[in-house]
Amino acid sequence: MIDSVRARLTLWYVGVLALVLVGFSVAFYVLLARGLSDDLDDDLRVSLDTVTVSLARGLSAGEPLAGAAARAINELSTREATAIYDSSGRLIAEQPAQGGIRAPLPPAGALSEQGVYFGTVRQPGAGEEDARRRVAAQRAYVSAQGAPLIVVVSSSFESVTDGLGTVRDLLYVAVPVALLFSGLGGWFLARRSLAPAVEMAERARRIGAENLEQRLPVANPRDEIGRLAATFNELLGRLDESFSYQRRFMADASHELRTPLSVIRTATGVTLEREGRAAGEYQDALKIIDEQARRLTHIVEDMFTLARADVGQPGLNVCDFYLDELVTEVARAAEVLASRRGVRIEVAPAPETLFHGDEGLLRQMLLNLVDNAVKHTPPGGSVRIALALADHGCAITVADTGSGIPAAAQQHIFERFFRADKARSRVEAVGSESSGAGLGLSISQRIAEAHGGHVELRHSDVTGSTFVATLPLAGAR
Repeated sequence: MIDSVRARLTLWYVGVLALVLVGFSVAFYVLLARGLSDDLDDDLRVSLDTVTVSLARGLSAGEPLAGAAARAINELSTREATAIYDSSGRLIAEQPAQGGIRAPLPPAGALSEQGVYFGTVRQPGAGEEDARRRVAAQRAYVSAQGAPLIVVVSSSFESVTDGLGTVRDLLYVAVPVALLFSGLGGWFLARRSLAPAVEMAERARRIGAENLEQRLPVANPRDEIGRLAATFNELLGRLDESFSYQRRFMADASHELRTPLSVIRTATGVTLEREGRAAGEYQDALKIIDEQARRLTHIVEDMFTLARADVGQPGLNVCDFYLDELVTEVARAAEVLASRRGVRIEVAPAPETLFHGDEGLLRQMLLNLVDNAVKHTPPGGSVRIALALADHGCAITVADTGSGIPAAAQQHIFERFFRADKARSRVEAVGSESSGAGLGLSISQRIAEAHGGHVELRHSDVTGSTFVATLPLAGAR
């Protein structure tokens, strides 16, 4: 079994070329043999006509039949055996060929009245064990009163066999030499053609998780190997981006989990380092531990939700419900947090909208969007929630009157653990359960995608930000 693509391509190339050359050689040999045989028959026909014309000329000049016949056959080459017979088959005159080979009379009934008879016979000759010869005969009407004579000319196949032998010897040499050179050329061309693939394989073997920024060489971006290299480079780019994203995710997740754990350890350490503390001090420490434990639980649940979504298992529990009622419930639940911050929640009148999807996940999506808007809206501001019908779907808009999102951060807001003001968020995380870990918008996006929709930042500047969640009315997909 040949494992090398280069060797298989060469063998295929040589094999196909061998079939073509053999087929061409056989066809050429057959056509050449037929052509040489036809040429031999034409020469014999010319010899017959020459003898007949010479014989007729001699008889018309008054020569006796034997003399005219002898003079007529002497005009031909001695390589041909010539004979003249009368109508009864009696030999009148003949000229044997070299080696004493004679021209035999055709079989009785084989010769027609007007046509030329052609036949092949084997005759023993001088110095030859057996010789194949071509025989041609025709009736010669050289006298109006007399019976027709029979002229016979015989010639060997030497011209045919010599020509075919020369061509056969040439083909015996030319075909193997052509196959040899074509094999070497095919091997060279296959090696040159596959050299970029070999280089790609060597380069790919050296690429690992630590150097995914490297790329494969692209010799010609327009051919198949170049397109393969470009496609593989695109894959490497996606892998590099994915690995970088995973590393950032691990670092951010470790930091988010480390912060509440550090707070818990600090609270317990300070409380336990001295005995005889008052009950109120223990109670304060337990409150801190409870808040941070809740924060840890919330982060872990969010990470678990995203992990299930990443592997294509969002776990949808679909049912029919009214989306306008869900928006009203979310707004009512968000008023508790908003009132503490001095922020107003406004809900625009919404049309009755029947939806088929996971009510719990959509409630979480809306709560994340509204909670994010409330936390970034200063006291005295407002958050407006609106539900509107669109073509084949609906759009839920959450707009706030906060300071907006920096332009450089807008393209990253749906990334996990991303926060525009990380320093402020870290400080809030120490003592606030409501401060997020940067997962809310990512979870909202994945929930919308699980229902066949998406979440986008429609507008953000110093006057506030507007997020729009678009969902198809056909429900979850």
